[in-house]
Amino acid sequence: MWRRISAIVIPTIIAIAIIGYMLVPIWADLVEALAHVVPIYLGAAIAVCVLAWALRGWRYRLILNGLGVRPTLGFAMACIFVSQTANLVIPARLGDLVRVFLLKHQFETTYSQGLSSILVERIFDILTVALLGLVSVPFFLNFPPEYYSMIMIPLVGGALFFLVLLLVGRVRSENRVIALILQMLEEIRTVSLSVRSLIVLGGVSVFIWIVDVTVCIFVVLMLQAPLDIPTVVLAIVIGNLVKAVPITPGGLGTYEFTLQTILERGGMPHVAATLVAFIDHLIKNLVTVLGGVVSVYLFGDWMFVVIKRVFDKKVIRGESVGD
Repeated sequence: MWRRISAIVIPTIIAIAIIGYMLVPIWADLVEALAHVVPIYLGAAIAVCVLAWALRGWRYRLILNGLGVRPTLGFAMACIFVSQTANLVIPARLGDLVRVFLLKHQFETTYSQGLSSILVERIFDILTVALLGLVSVPFFLNFPPEYYSMIMIPLVGGALFFLVLLLVGRVRSENRVIALILQMLEEIRTVSLSVRSLIVLGGVSVFIWIVDVTVCIFVVLMLQAPLDIPTVVLAIVIGNLVKAVPITPGGLGTYEFTLQTILERGGMPHVAATLVAFIDHLIKNLVTVLGGVVSVYLFGDWMFVVIKRVFDKKVIRGESVGD
């Protein structure tokens, strides 16, 4: 019991400590800066953020189609909204497991299909973000050398992973766990390794992250802060790579601190960089939560039952993910 409580409480305390460290010393300056915002850009940022989620739903639908699952665009978006909403409060990105159970409930998919669909999405996200970072680095005059590895490791790891996918069809095993891993790798290979899949999923992923960067650009314009697009791109890239490491729920605190650091190194004043970092993440989280609430409302109470099952210890331990 204490282990389960500490798994939630400790990451939350870390997030609160980071936020307090950033906000408390400059609170008065932040309040003054907020008095000079341009509201029209806030509306633009929210609209663009909603577009990003629609694109994510479309991409997830394409991934599921590759696995032989035919959801509507609305259901694909709902899966992402609900799981990402869960990730805002649950550590280690365990909220993603919600999708596995939603798909099983509606389409009788196997757990391996659900997990494979999430892995394909994550792979394309991380590789796309890293590629955008690599493109933006030459335009960032004061690029912190310590961040090179954060960009290169995903790219090298992605290349090795795709090499493994090329070879996976030749491997067989009688071991149940290894057989399940091989099954998932084969499913990922089916979805992502064709030329068409690489072009379509890769192209949509690039567009998704350009839209995500655009949200931050509108936040900068809203605060009338100095705008340097390569710096914003790099800040979003590094921020999301840091957020991928589940130190705090939803990357709360770590994402803002990383954005603020990069934006400030790119020449943005400290107060403005801090505000941009917090408002960017706040907009994205609020749209996520609203989308999650609307999704549960539209699809019915059965979603509550499915979500509860994800965190039922007996289900996690007792049911085979290969069923």
